[in-house]
Amino acid sequence: MKQNVAHKFGKGLTPRQFVESMTKNQRDFESWYEKFTWEDESEKEYFESLNHRDDLRVLILAADWCGDVVRNVPAVFRILDTAGMKTEVFILEENLDLMDDFLTMGGRSVPVVIFADTGGYVLGHWGPRPEHVQSIMREFKRENPDREAADYDSKIAEARKAMGQAYGEGTEYQTVIAKELRSLISGF
Repeated sequence: MKQNVAHKFGKGLTPRQFVESMTKNQRDFESWYEKFTWEDESEKEYFESLNHRDDLRVLILAADWCGDVVRNVPAVFRILDTAGMKTEVFILEENLDLMDDFLTMGGRSVPVVIFADTGGYVLGHWGPRPEHVQSIMREFKRENPDREAADYDSKIAEARKAMGQAYGEGTEYQTVIAKELRSLISGF
């Protein structure tokens, strides 16, 4: 049976309300939002073509303290706005019931972008980060399953540094997010 999130519809924040409620990283979030550009015009056209679809709803699990939220959600907001998709944001700490249905490798990682139909049935989800960045964390977790190991903290610091390098200095990763979301949505 498909998971259903209809009970959450209408209970989240609008993207603007989320940004306005941020107590951490708001300036960085808005900076990434302003930097967003469509590098591939065909990607923009694809998302614009979704404006006629009123059968999709998007729920985003987020937290303003999370670096991946600050980097990725601005691009997701811009992409979903272009697509005209109804989007609600849910704060991780206030929505553990929803979060625990979308764990990443057993952990509460955000953002999670959940796509559902108008009946609330989950069609798919994306997150917490682009695949080329997430693969670094997956490899780290595979090689370091013991969080109590003496060198765990130093190794996760190395993995986080590598993930930062994988994101890069510019906005190229935003184009990757658009491609990944397009691939996901194309299956609905």
